[in-house]
Order: sequence, then C-alpha cells, then structure tokens
Amino acid sequence: MAEVKLEVSWKKRLVEEFEKDYMKSLRAFLQAEKQAGKVIYPQGSEYFKAFELTPFDQVKVVILGQDPYHGPDQAHGLCFSVRQAIKTPPSLVNMYKELEQDLGISPANHGNLEHWGKQGVLLLNSVLTVEQGKAASHQGRGWEQFTDEVIARLNAERQGIVFILWGSYAQRKGSFIDTQKHMVIKSVHPSPLSAHRGFFGSRPFSKTNAYLQQQGLPPIDWQLPTL
Repeated sequence: MAEVKLEVSWKKRLVEEFEKDYMKSLRAFLQAEKQAGKVIYPQGSEYFKAFELTPFDQVKVVILGQDPYHGPDQAHGLCFSVRQAIKTPPSLVNMYKELEQDLGISPANHGNLEHWGKQGVLLLNSVLTVEQGKAASHQGRGWEQFTDEVIARLNAERQGIVFILWGSYAQRKGSFIDTQKHMVIKSVHPSPLSAHRGFFGSRPFSKTNAYLQQQGLPPIDWQLPTL
C-alpha cells in the first residue's frame, strides 16, 4: 500500500481492497500491459485523482462515469473531465448546454472539472484505466469491484449525498444506494446519442443545489473558472 497514492481518508477505508485477489490480478494486468508497450490512460499518478481532490468526508455529490477517455492527453482521473488545452468532448458539451439552460451558466472555454472536485463533487469513473484508442478495454479487470466498494462506503457511512446517475450503466451500478439516506438523480446519458431523449431539461444541477441547501450545506458553484 505504500506505493498507492491515495488520499488518506480514502486509503484508511480502502486499504483492505488492495490486498484482495482481484486487486492483485488487476495490478499484474496493468504491469503486463505496460511491459508489452501499450499506452495506458490516465498516467499512473492520476489513477486516483478524483479521490485526491475530494476526500471522503467532503463528498457532497457523486457523478458516476464509465471509462476514462482513450484519446491522447484527454484523461486525467476525473470522469467527463479533460485537461485544459484539450477540446471539450461531446458529452461534456451537452452537460454545459444543460447547465446553461438550468442555471444560466455560460459554457466554459475548457473541459477541466477540477473546480467541481475541489467543492465536493466526486467525479468517479467505474473503471479507472483504459488502453489508448480502445474504449472499454479495461472493463472486467477488477476496477468495477473497487469502485463498487467506494460507492458502498459512501452509501453506508455518509448521509445526504447526491448521486447523479446518467445512463443505464451508472443506474445499474448505483442501484443499491439507499434513497432514504441520499438523493439519487437519474436520466439518460448526456452523450449525443441519447441527450435529446431526456437529459436536456432534466435540471440535475439546480436539483442538486436545492437538496444540498435543504441539508444546510452550501451549494456547488458550477461556474468553472475561465482559463
């Protein structure tokens, strides 16, 4: 565990996961892929970037994604987010459109969502790595079990979190969340293939802030800084 760069509040809760067989197999798989010359995204120091930005006790919102982006220099450990100089991906463009319709916030000139993460929005992919150019290439290797444990810990040990589940994949993964303790927001995925079937007009950002304020918590400032 000394090698794992995981924020201390998460490390305390997840330390046992790293000693389980599935995680040992996952580690061996990733090492073999790299030794074979394959390019893995994001870089190793950013596998757990979402946890670094959003410690366990500071999580107010969870946005659940699926896999990291598989293009060069896109993925940096936060679902839906890309590095500052990279073109904003289509799903995030649609998120910005809905944000403008919902709260009147103009689209940012970049796709870096770290500002959200620092406020308590855990931007969690179900699978934390991917091979360059091959979408979903690391599914079924063990990451899903790890991130299931992340969600289970938040579900059990915290109260009043907003879980945003876009698309059937995220909704299946979050199906066990206790809706008596937490708020679950569901809609279709913001991808161009589905956004017009119920993502647009779903108002997830204002619903999230209204719920947080009901809990006596400050709302999320969804306005990203201009870069």
